[in-house]
Amino acid sequence: MLEGKFYTIVAQTQPDAQTVHTTIAWNAAHPVFGGHFPDQPVVPGVCMMQTIQELLSGAVGRKLLVEKAANMKFLNMIDPRQAPQVTVEITYTEVEGAFRANAVIKHEAITFLKFQGLFR
Repeated sequence: MLEGKFYTIVAQTQPDAQTVHTTIAWNAAHPVFGGHFPDQPVVPGVCMMQTIQELLSGAVGRKLLVEKAANMKFLNMIDPRQAPQVTVEITYTEVEGAFRANAVIKHEAITFLKFQGLFR
């Protein structure tokens, strides 16, 4: 849904069967930044979550939806001009047909989002 428009995958590795590390590039020209916010663009939290959902869905080979967000911390805002590329690190385990996941969105030493939750 957002891939290819709002962000582009630059590189992706799967260090093991239950981990995916993805470097993505934000499209700073995307229209969402005109309203969020003019002259000071910020990646919306809902777009960060959608990105995690899409990357995890791609890693496991099926479409997933967030069922439960056990812990979600937005630690810093992402300005796509300051951090045009970020790394999304996801570890997951399958539990009764669902996927328990931990995800982090970061750029170098700055962490933007930490998430723990369940996708089905």
